[in-house]
Amino acid sequence: MSIRKILKYGEKSLREPSKEVHKVSAKIKALVADLYDTMYKNNGVGLAAPQIGENLRVFVVDCSTENEPLNPITFINPKIIKKSGACKSHEGCLSFPEAYTDVRRYANILVKATDINGRSFVIEAKDGSLLARAIQHEFDHLDGILFIDHSINRFEADEVLTKYNLPPVEVDKLLSEPELDEMLKDSKDD
Repeated sequence: MSIRKILKYGEKSLREPSKEVHKVSAKIKALVADLYDTMYKNNGVGLAAPQIGENLRVFVVDCSTENEPLNPITFINPKIIKKSGACKSHEGCLSFPEAYTDVRRYANILVKATDINGRSFVIEAKDGSLLARAIQHEFDHLDGILFIDHSINRFEADEVLTKYNLPPVEVDKLLSEPELDEMLKDSKDD
């Protein structure tokens, strides 16, 4: 379809919650095609509709590596129905060009969503895999949450953001995640 402009960190709509999709219409299918075209063009692993200025509960991921065939997965109105374990993830985002920092994520998730054909499906991602982390990252975009809100060290995150001329971490948006912090601390003690 077409390659769309990716909104950069600091644009207000990245912080707005997205609306449910009521029907997988031709418009939604075109949006999904644009998400894939834009994600692949920018060498992304995932892309959420809010990142291209569409505040709808839709995102796409493809965690295939160079040696694997493409494995695109479309998520419409996703819900994380189960999560457990914790992992540290070194993440970036297409809305934060070149900026990466360490964040907290659940290691295991179970997600229910609708696919491009309007059918419901459930997918499990485990062991802190790239798929588990990418789904959580893109899911957050649908609620106006950004990966830096999960920062393990906000001062390190601020340094990285400054280096790439991006606005600083929004301290009031930082998430308190004592459960994940505790699990990560326990895993270091082992």
